Amino acid sequence: MLSPETILQGRYRIIRQLGQGGMGAVYEALDQRLDTTVALKETLFTDEKLRKQFEREARLLARLHHQALPRVSDHFNEGDGQFLVMQYVAGDDLSAMLVQRDAPFPQEEVLRWADQLCDALDYLHTQDPEIIHRDIKPQNLKLTARGQIVLLDFGLAKGYAGQASVVTTSASIFGYTPNYAPLEQVQGLGTDARSDIYALAATLFHLLTNVKPPDALSRAGALVNGQPDPLLPANKVAPQVSGAVADVLSISRSQPVRHGTWRRGNCFGRGRRR
Repeated sequence: MLSPETILQGRYRIIRQLGQGGMGAVYEALDQRLDTTVALKETLFTDEKLRKQFEREARLLARLHHQALPRVSDHFNEGDGQFLVMQYVAGDDLSAMLVQRDAPFPQEEVLRWADQLCDALDYLHTQDPEIIHRDIKPQNLKLTARGQIVLLDFGLAKGYAGQASVVTTSASIFGYTPNYAPLEQVQGLGTDARSDIYALAATLFHLLTNVKPPDALSRAGALVNGQPDPLLPANKVAPQVSGAVADVLSISRSQPVRHGTWRRGNCFGRGRRR
């Protein structure tokens, strides 16, 4: 753990730690050269293959330009750590905001965020190579002052086969968060674009109902034992959710079958129209 006032690269002064996981941490820091607040994502490993993977990932993320994604401006090694320098987004995340309001967010507001996130995922999933985020959840979503949603924690992004660098918040020490991760990710069977879609739908369910969805293992166990799916339709949990939106969430979170990739064009548009 880096202490406040630590200077890295003669440039970045640590202000405070924002999150910590099994292989690193995330810090708020001041870029003293540009007098700008940034987020520093630290990853700790000694394996040379993983070091090279980190460098490839940093270059990959630095090419991204989308209003719902934080910009990557630099990467460097110092001591045992490898660091990504990213745009810092101030304020509380949506998980903290849910706790503070102790009530679901309005459906229309969540659907606006859903449209922005669908566009961001379509952008990520159509990169070459394809980029998978792998840890979409309310804690990794923030709102700008202008109401734009921003998807954070790209230490988990995966653009190449193999092990990606893992920098998580304290709530996801396994490299994923059980209530939002699909079964294939929990079981270590690999992830693809559909894994992000499942996690997005689980996240939207939570934002719309103020109830965490049951984890994928519990759902799979119920299926195997011939029991009802513990995931209730969103409109049964929160009556203010429309049936159309509840249907879209149910389709996207169906555990046994999830066909294809959820593109922006058929993401939540029909949930708005019906």
